Amino acid sequence: MSWKNQRRINVAMVSLSWLSILFFGKRNIKRFLPASIFITLIESINVQIGKNRKWWVFYNRPNSFISGEFPFNIGPFLIGSMWILRWTYGNFTRFIMLNAMVDGAFVLVMSILLKRMKIFTLVRLNKIQFFLYFFLKAFLLYGFQFLFEYGRKFTDRNRTI
Repeated sequence: MSWKNQRRINVAMVSLSWLSILFFGKRNIKRFLPASIFITLIESINVQIGKNRKWWVFYNRPNSFISGEFPFNIGPFLIGSMWILRWTYGNFTRFIMLNAMVDGAFVLVMSILLKRMKIFTLVRLNKIQFFLYFFLKAFLLYGFQFLFEYGRKFTDRNRTI
C-alpha cells in the first residue's frame, strides 16, 4: 500500500473514532477518559516492546510510531475503551465478554484484513498470543476505572464531612 493511501486510512480511522464521541455525553467523557488514557499509555509502552521484539511489522515506514501504531492507539483503542466502559462498567462479566468479542474480532477479522491491505502483519506472535496481548489489558482497564471511581467517591465523602 502506498504511503498516501495508508495516511488516508489512518486519518479516517482516527476521525471516525473521535466523531463517535459526539454521542458519548460530557458526563461519560469525564468519567471514563482517565482510565482510557491510562490504558492507552500502557499500550504505547507495550507497543515499543512489541516493535523491539518484532511481534508485528508495519509495511510502510516500520520504524515510525506515528504512521504505524499511533493511529490505532489514539483512535479505535482509546475511544473503544471508553465505549466499552460506558456500555458495561458495573457488570464485570459483561465487560469481559464484550472485551473478548471485540478483541477476538480484531484479531480474527481485522488483522487478516489489515494484512491483505498491507498495513501490518504478525511476525512472532500467533493469533492466540495476539488476542491475549489485548485481552489481558481489559483487567487493567476495569481495575483502574474501579480505583478511579472508588477514589472519587472517597474524596466526595470526605468533602461533605
